[in-house]
Amino acid sequence: MPIRSRIYPKSIGDVCVTTFMFLIIPVIYYFELWIVLPTFHTPWCSTYIFHFTMGNFILFNLSGNLINIILTDTSIKGRILPAEINKNWRFCTVCEAFAPPRSWHCPTCNECILKRDHHCLFTSCCIGHYNHRYFLVFVFYIFIATLYSSMFNIQFILDRFETVTWLSIVKLVFPLAILFLEWSLAQFYVALIIIVTLGCLFTGTLLWYHGLLIAKGLVTHERKEKLSVYDRGYIENIKVVLGTRWYLVWISPFIRSELPCDGVEWITNVSVKGK
Repeated sequence: MPIRSRIYPKSIGDVCVTTFMFLIIPVIYYFELWIVLPTFHTPWCSTYIFHFTMGNFILFNLSGNLINIILTDTSIKGRILPAEINKNWRFCTVCEAFAPPRSWHCPTCNECILKRDHHCLFTSCCIGHYNHRYFLVFVFYIFIATLYSSMFNIQFILDRFETVTWLSIVKLVFPLAILFLEWSLAQFYVALIIIVTLGCLFTGTLLWYHGLLIAKGLVTHERKEKLSVYDRGYIENIKVVLGTRWYLVWISPFIRSELPCDGVEWITNVSVKGK
């Protein structure tokens, strides 16, 4: 795996969103497993251990994939390019180099990215050919974590608002605003639960959006294309992103799964290309 040499954020947006991500993950982890879970199950009983183990398994995959996204270099720098450049290549005036098909320049990272999908504010780097797998699994586990937590959080918060009043509704709808006006531990819990709920909705939508693109053999830059010359069927399209051992990458971010393409040369769908 090629390692990025410059992993620091390169814009104010990157700094703010990435910092929030690295702060909120451990806070939510502590809140869910050490505050919410013990209110439903006696600590260290069999049911508690099951949920506690699942929570740590999710955190392991979530954190491991996040780190791999940031550390993986997916730019064209240092790549061995073919001697003959075909007509699908583009010359990047900023990098002063030829960029392979499906590669685009990122103004934030200031470099061309192999099979660039998008620039991710949550990780302060681009999602491209070599870290696309980690991004997809990371989003998947964020969704699972927030969905899993929400099943406990709904009852947890209802127990604290046994009587529904206008004030309790306002506190649920505007938790952060109320938190600044009226600090309390209960209101802080409400704010965390709202963040978890919004995270579930956001990552669920994101997972659906990127899942559809991957199924069609597309990246975000190619989303307007009705037919992709790189569409080779669902399984092959999945392998391009997750690798040949795509069915195992969900277990651990450290499982090797070779990608069928190198990000420079692409196998195309001849039937679509000819149209």
